[in-house]
Amino acid sequence: MSINSTLSQYSDLSYTTAIAIYVFAMLLHAAENAFGRRAVQREQKALVAAGGVPLAEQPSRGVVDTGRALPERLGRMGVSLTVLGAALHFASLALRGLATGRVPWGNMYEYISAVCLGAVIAWLVMLRRHSVRQLGAFVLLPLVVLMFLAGTVLYAQAGPVVPALKSYWLVIHVSAMVISSGVVLVAGVASLLYLVKARHEANPSTFAKLGSRLPAADALDRLAYRTTVFALPLMTFGIMAGAIWAEAAWGRYWGWDPKETVALVSWVIYAAYLHSRATAGWRGNRAAWVNVVGFAATVFNLFFVNLVTTGLHSYAGVG
Repeated sequence: MSINSTLSQYSDLSYTTAIAIYVFAMLLHAAENAFGRRAVQREQKALVAAGGVPLAEQPSRGVVDTGRALPERLGRMGVSLTVLGAALHFASLALRGLATGRVPWGNMYEYISAVCLGAVIAWLVMLRRHSVRQLGAFVLLPLVVLMFLAGTVLYAQAGPVVPALKSYWLVIHVSAMVISSGVVLVAGVASLLYLVKARHEANPSTFAKLGSRLPAADALDRLAYRTTVFALPLMTFGIMAGAIWAEAAWGRYWGWDPKETVALVSWVIYAAYLHSRATAGWRGNRAAWVNVVGFAATVFNLFFVNLVTTGLHSYAGVG
């Protein structure tokens, strides 16, 4: 099938625009955190000076303080821009698929783009279920970095896939890995911020500016756990589907290819994280650090493996 260069160009434009919008959304969330913290500090000082009770010690009355209107608006604008960016991000993948006549994850540029879109969608779903908008800047930052690197270092022109990828397993295996990888990226950010918040709760002078704006440590811990519970079965299915595809394509289920190996290591780490919480009762810092290591392994497998190693997955990008 011939490549539609016009649709490919529109795909690239949508991708670049989505990154720019994510950056603006990230900045709005950062401003929300900064102005929100200052508003709380001003209110605390005013109350203490007047002989009142500090806000942290007051019972909630369900009243929205007008002094916090600006941070609230900034946060809502950040979410709106994230939704707009996700729409353009989806359009970039859809246009790439239409331009090439295949699913839009046939190389590492497209794959990382799809993973980042999965992470953004997971983040937006979490926002509907949990009051964690303060995490917006921290969730978007690694995604913007990954998308920038994918669009520069790993960028590939629209084209047909290599013969080894011409299989229905491309849809089954890769889609499962895309969704699970996107979700665990968000879980990893939640665990990183849990470590920050836990230190702040133990000693308010530690990470004072950042920690004061984050949700409670227990809430971050639950968020990381629940997202990982959702992602691990998908990751398990994706690895199993990849093994079946490998047997059909290369005559063996497992060949210790670098990308296969790091994917397995990531799976073991996340399985250990869930197992330790369920059986050993691990909570808090120990469990969070395990999840952070899994997050690091996932990012390494997404990007760096194809830069530093050569293997059977090298056709999918640099390597």
